[in-house]
Amino acid sequence: MIGPEPTAVRSRRATSLMDLATRLLAMLALCLASACLVGCSDPAPLKVGFIGGTSGRGADLGISGRNGVQLAVELRNARGGIGGRQLELLARDDGGDPEHARLVLRELAASGCEAVVGPMTSAIALAIAPLAEELRVTLVSPTVTTNELSGKDDHFFRVVAPTRQFTEQSAIHLGEHLGLSRLAVIYDATNAAYASSWLTDFRRVFESEHRQFVKVLTFESGAQERLAPLARSLLGEPVDGVLILANSLDAALLAQQLRRIDPDVQLAASEWASTARLIEMGGRAVEGMSLATFLDENDQSPAYLEFRSAYRKRFGGDPGFGGLTGFDAANVLLAAFEGRRENEPIRAYLKRAPHVPAVQGAFDFDGSGDGKRRSYITTIRNGHFVRVTDMP
Repeated sequence: MIGPEPTAVRSRRATSLMDLATRLLAMLALCLASACLVGCSDPAPLKVGFIGGTSGRGADLGISGRNGVQLAVELRNARGGIGGRQLELLARDDGGDPEHARLVLRELAASGCEAVVGPMTSAIALAIAPLAEELRVTLVSPTVTTNELSGKDDHFFRVVAPTRQFTEQSAIHLGEHLGLSRLAVIYDATNAAYASSWLTDFRRVFESEHRQFVKVLTFESGAQERLAPLARSLLGEPVDGVLILANSLDAALLAQQLRRIDPDVQLAASEWASTARLIEMGGRAVEGMSLATFLDENDQSPAYLEFRSAYRKRFGGDPGFGGLTGFDAANVLLAAFEGRRENEPIRAYLKRAPHVPAVQGAFDFDGSGDGKRRSYITTIRNGHFVRVTDMP
């Protein structure tokens, strides 16, 4: 039938049109709200990676390094971050395993980290430095000293000097100041990249003055049952002292075994052992031990006292050299994030602006990214590290 549309039909059609309009307006409002949220949300954080051994026998060094990085990130975030962006720390445990370290470096790169603080040991550094080059990820190590990574135009930087720059003074101190001429040496073969580099440089100076290594032994960290016979072997011939290249726990345990045989033997260790755990675990056995270190615990400068106070408040203990250099390495990267030109790689910034901040005095990177950092010789006296002399 052709004629006027019934009133009921017209009413239903009008209602449908109104419902459609209402739904369209609701959808439009939702889209506008979503756009506003996206536009008004905080920018994505800047991601900073960390790789270090935070488990196992040498974990104290890795943990203190990670804590130093974490403190630097938290302090910067409390001041508003960098360019309005907060920092996000992605920390990974390498477990002392080179293959696992390569795996976590790939993971950090895939997560958006263009720079990583770490690693903490030379063996791991040698394993991941080539991969960092491939991934174009900048590494800034707090503690790696092997000479094998010196003189290279690559993505590896470190806030400490390689061994050749400070072992000479260690040799002079033991030979001339302490009068040692016959040394027995023991080192942890699981970090041979570090130990061999350290010993080569030390030996060249120590033996040049008619002094000598009477014996050189190796062990693998964790083989605790072998320490007693190793100690007997080290002291099997007349020696003036024993030099230990090992982490703090193994150095402490070796010191106990050595002092059981000869309570008066002069002990020395490299900077690797110079953490609080050495004193905690070694007790009286490590009294009088001579060590190289990158930390002056007697420093009374405002910058160091402020850092130490913040570290103690946050983590409940002293930072040690790993915490200090971890903090410094993180601040090197944060300064690069803040100071670089638009889209400039971190590596390029560090190459052109090598003067970097540090708690116990700013320093420069050399042309291959090695830190020209001051070092110290200390001895353990009454349960404390006491500075003996500077090392240039």
